[in-house]
Amino acid sequence: MKRREFSKAWTSGLAVSALGLTQAPLALAQAGGGSAKAGTDYLVLDKPAAVESAPGKIEVVEFFWYACPHCNAFEPRLEDWVKKLPKDVAFRRSPVAFRNDFVPLQKLYYTLEALNLVESLHRKAFYAIHVEKQQLNRDETVLAWAAKQPGVDQAKFTDTYNSFGVSTKVRKATQLQDAYKLAGVPALGINGRYYTDGTLAQSMDRALVVTDQLVAEQRGKNKS
Repeated sequence: MKRREFSKAWTSGLAVSALGLTQAPLALAQAGGGSAKAGTDYLVLDKPAAVESAPGKIEVVEFFWYACPHCNAFEPRLEDWVKKLPKDVAFRRSPVAFRNDFVPLQKLYYTLEALNLVESLHRKAFYAIHVEKQQLNRDETVLAWAAKQPGVDQAKFTDTYNSFGVSTKVRKATQLQDAYKLAGVPALGINGRYYTDGTLAQSMDRALVVTDQLVAEQRGKNKS
């Protein structure tokens, strides 16, 4: 979804098609011949963005919003890709906030992360919004949803959700999306230097192929 679409997302029941996300993976040669090109398939950042990966690691960031239908459609494909990443690639997610009412979902993700609940509840958050049509755009609705999930300590979840640590991560996530000059979600940032998304790469499947190429290039630079 591009930024201009977000103003309609909640009120339209999130009925936006995730065009191009369910296609089979495309080789770069199939989609245009040869390697991915800067300025066409991906963008090079004017100023490097901050990375959190350890020295020698190549960081890949997925920018997402739980209420984005494209992100929901992309998630299964992304999970398969992440499972096959080489050991020198550090993957992390960064929830975006293009408006103030995005912040509760940012806080939701970082609370799940802090409590080691991403594996069990990340996909359920997408399901709650896109299948059950829950409006998780306020603190109280997010906390009410979390309280109903198996294995969640309501008091601990609420304390973490409202903690300084989560607020700090939310602030840094918003700074990161600005550093990458994010146009929409889902999108991918590579090692604080490159940016690609479904519009640039023609689909999110192909964006993963572009990302693989850029990771390989960074690996070569690290060894030189």
